[in-house]
Amino acid sequence: MWTLPLTSSLVVMNIILSAAQTLKFTSASLSRHSNTVAFATRRSSSSQVRTQASTRNLRSRAAASTLTHISSATTRPLAFQHFSTLTDPAIAMTTTIDVEKEYPLQMTDDERYLFDLNGFVIIRNVLTPDEIAAANAAIDRKQSGMIERSEDTPALRNAMKGTSFYGNGTGRKDLGGVLEWELEDSEVFKSILAHPRLVPLFHGILGKGYRMDHLPFVIAQDQGAEGFALHGGTIDCNSGEYNPELAYTTHNGFIRSALLGCNVMLTDHDEGYGGFCVVPGSHKSNFKMPDGMVNGEKYKEFIIQPKTKAGDVVLFSEGTVHGAMAWTPETQRRVCLYRFGPATNVYGRSYFNEQTGQTMWPDKMYEGLNDAQKAVLEPPYANRLDRPEIVLERGSDGKVVAEKVTYSSRNERKKQHDQQLFGTKYF
Repeated sequence: MWTLPLTSSLVVMNIILSAAQTLKFTSASLSRHSNTVAFATRRSSSSQVRTQASTRNLRSRAAASTLTHISSATTRPLAFQHFSTLTDPAIAMTTTIDVEKEYPLQMTDDERYLFDLNGFVIIRNVLTPDEIAAANAAIDRKQSGMIERSEDTPALRNAMKGTSFYGNGTGRKDLGGVLEWELEDSEVFKSILAHPRLVPLFHGILGKGYRMDHLPFVIAQDQGAEGFALHGGTIDCNSGEYNPELAYTTHNGFIRSALLGCNVMLTDHDEGYGGFCVVPGSHKSNFKMPDGMVNGEKYKEFIIQPKTKAGDVVLFSEGTVHGAMAWTPETQRRVCLYRFGPATNVYGRSYFNEQTGQTMWPDKMYEGLNDAQKAVLEPPYANRLDRPEIVLERGSDGKVVAEKVTYSSRNERKKQHDQQLFGTKYF
């Protein structure tokens, strides 16, 4: 009769016991994963597609958890040690919860540091794939209204001929009226006004009561289309004069930018594609830009084109020198550019309706807006004069929403006094 040596018998028994423990763990692990998926599903009824993808991912990880568990067991048979780099099942559970990661209620320390360091910050995945598709479909329907800055209109060109920013001569295309389109086409664009992912940054950079300063519009570049020479800056790129209307300051831990650019990316901007570019840190520069750099001909290594994906948002101080490079891919570049300012700052004047003489934007802009979005369309005046301020709160499903407002106000007796003195409760 054939028998095994004692040491070999112990090894075999070790393998059998480990396999038995593994099967027991797998059953429990699958049960825990199922509970996790059910929890994620309850939280994400509005994100069914992402939840289903997460569920499939969890199932595949659960199937691999047998090998993973063996790798982390106290007794680790030699034959299974090469699986030790596989994902731990606890990580899979954590990832499922993070699929529906909630938006912060305030600008984070990381965001504050990066914005102050560079003069811009990229917020990833602000728009969902469905929202990106809806925005681009709306642009497709309206693209006959695009106005090209062609070579026939040299006064509208944004780059010097013969420079890298100029491209092959094709002009940039602009499309306005995005907030005045019918609700089906304007809804995504209107959502940016008080998007719950962006409001904490708007508050952190501009303060509560921030307002839309310019009319937003779509920028499109076909292959070879010109970009935009470097411009902006707290110190003017060309004249070297101080630009108070683009001022950037920090005091006692607070950031304030007199004018904030908000670039909503509707197409991918991979490395070398062109489009939005920036000189990081230039919002703190105290000197005029060297000759030739404005046109991208000198010191190119300091002019950065950030890599972004459709749905990302780039927030940049207008005090940070920026521009756009000529576009290289065959697919059309598309972004929607907004500018926002603090409650009492103003650069543009389109909020003043020339037809009616009222300080109101066009009527169509207000269609379908909630109170928070309407608050961003207020004209410039101080918060204490009953200015609506957006309130961020968590809904019943735990998600951050920005739909309501509160008011900063003086006491009623002072309002009564001003009414008697000036004939209006606001001085």
